[in-house]
Amino acid sequence: MGFQLCYITDRRALEAGALIPRIEAAVRAGVDLVQIREKDLPTRELINIVRPAVEAARGSSTRLVVNDRLDVALGLGAAGVHLGNHSLPAPIVREIVPPAFLVGVSCHSLDEALAAAAARADYILLGPIFETPSKLAYGPPLGLAKLREVAAKVSVPMLALGGITVDRTPACLDAGAAGIAGISIFQTCASLARRVAELRAAMLPESQ
Repeated sequence: MGFQLCYITDRRALEAGALIPRIEAAVRAGVDLVQIREKDLPTRELINIVRPAVEAARGSSTRLVVNDRLDVALGLGAAGVHLGNHSLPAPIVREIVPPAFLVGVSCHSLDEALAAAAARADYILLGPIFETPSKLAYGPPLGLAKLREVAAKVSVPMLALGGITVDRTPACLDAGAAGIAGISIFQTCASLARRVAELRAAMLPESQ
């Protein structure tokens, strides 16, 4: 499958009870990846989100991955797991999961991206590319030049993350990204179907 559009969830930025409907809307809109990133939730509450999300994605083109919690992802039949700096190391995960199980890795430098590629990650989230409040802890934005450098040296599909907008999407693809990932770009729009259509249009060659 192509890794182009990745919706990363943040239930705290939505009204209470709105996350599952938002995930269902993302599936209907044809988002390629949905990453459930609710790292603060205890296991039972996380399961109560992942289980209906997996059901919503079943039979669709959307692949659903769980941030960090490999046990929950495997136990509930998610398509994969997304690993961060404090997760199990990617090489260990790759050795214990089924061949078709997706392993994504968050990276913030060329060295991290090279390590993820060596661990046979299926895709990489590289960021922050642009300045964004949610990624201030990771330092200044990497910028398009760094995205271009990393994309030229790493063959794994890379999604640009951090401050992504529809208008910035063509520049990210031109720099070598396979697609984009984000929270607010998918959570602050009135219509996910319209937002996905805008992003798909921005990804067409003539739009770049």
